[in-house]
Amino acid sequence: SRVAFRTFLYGKAWFLFTLIIFICSQAILNHLKTYDDEASSGSGSGTRRLAPSDVSAEEFTHTTDLPLEIRCAIFACRCFIYTCSMGQWIAFHAKSSFRDYKKGSLVRIGRLRIPEYLCVWQGCAGLFLTMFLILMLCMEPILHCLEHNDGFLFTEHCFEGENLLFPYSIMSTGAMLLYFVLLSDLSVFSTRVSAYALVCNRVIPELLLFLLGLAFIVLAFSCAVSALEQDDPDFAGLPLSALQLFKITLGMFSGLHYDMLMDYPALMGAIFMYVTTTVIFMLNLLIAQLNCAYQSTYLDMVGYARLNRGKIVVETMPGVSKRRWESVVQSLNLDQRVEFGEGDIGLSGGIQVWEPASMNVTTVDTIRRFGGSTSPAAQWPEEENAGDEEDGFDRIERLLEKSTKRMTSSKEGKKGSSQGGSSMGQGSSDHKSSSDINSQ
Repeated sequence: SRVAFRTFLYGKAWFLFTLIIFICSQAILNHLKTYDDEASSGSGSGTRRLAPSDVSAEEFTHTTDLPLEIRCAIFACRCFIYTCSMGQWIAFHAKSSFRDYKKGSLVRIGRLRIPEYLCVWQGCAGLFLTMFLILMLCMEPILHCLEHNDGFLFTEHCFEGENLLFPYSIMSTGAMLLYFVLLSDLSVFSTRVSAYALVCNRVIPELLLFLLGLAFIVLAFSCAVSALEQDDPDFAGLPLSALQLFKITLGMFSGLHYDMLMDYPALMGAIFMYVTTTVIFMLNLLIAQLNCAYQSTYLDMVGYARLNRGKIVVETMPGVSKRRWESVVQSLNLDQRVEFGEGDIGLSGGIQVWEPASMNVTTVDTIRRFGGSTSPAAQWPEEENAGDEEDGFDRIERLLEKSTKRMTSSKEGKKGSSQGGSSMGQGSSDHKSSSDINSQ
């Protein structure tokens, strides 16, 4: 597993490096400098937004744009992502799809037949990440502003770029989340962390059931509240009512809005029923479900983590080069004999592992040694006193059987004697009574 995990770590190190570049280009470099008007007035939040909220595309001036050094760094990072990361993912999917189609490893979903590697969550997440990166390249604001930059190189703020900044940021957000989802494979390096991740995957269905039940209850009460004759602005219509009910469940409904409900007794009663159903009942039921699901998988989660670790080792071994594999085999020295003890040379083909002498104390040597030839054709020598242990167990077993028979026979004898004594006593009494009658 050492050579397999080294290869696996090399691949994940490259993936982690591309993730760092992606974070720098999408979440760090574009927040290094605030707009000049916000900095001068002190009303800004200290961060740069992808699309200015107070400046329209027609009124935007490049005096508020980032410095040239930062723009060049953002453009270089995005070029690296589109070339190395997206290009690598496209090559991976093309290779995997061609391999599965060639082998006939296809899975039918309805009328579609998809490659088998997409049935694993890593392959499916990688496909969605590739699609997000391709859409980001198509909507890249810097590329759309190359011809309309007004002398500001690598800017993303122009009339064409401003219209694409928000959808581009949506694609960037989805790609960022998928990068971190795929990074969760690093949990296999720790059995405990991997087991925790597996337990989280096992309890996700319970959470989905809770969300489904919560959505049904929110829909029911939002329709009921909308049908109620009331003029509370927080519950004006079906969408606002559903939003406020979700806020109540998540604890985001402020106390001031609760005070406003006192003017509407019927609405207050409906909200009270909703809180009782969701906050008191549904949330506690979710906790009980998660607790039961965790207890049912807790005993097996370490075993599942080890199986997952072994699966990754098996899948990574074909990617290990022959030269590295031969060097690892040579470093194990499997052709050398292993010592059982100091001066006690054993067999070859093993790996010696040292441990403290007090860890496993043995009073009897379990290794039996015989002198003479080691030829397979030679007769195996008879062992002296080899059957003493087995004979000892046989003797103990026979003694137990004898003692059991003696105990049962003694109990039967006592029972028979007691029955005989009672019958004799009954016979003597009958004889005595008959003699008395004759005498009378």
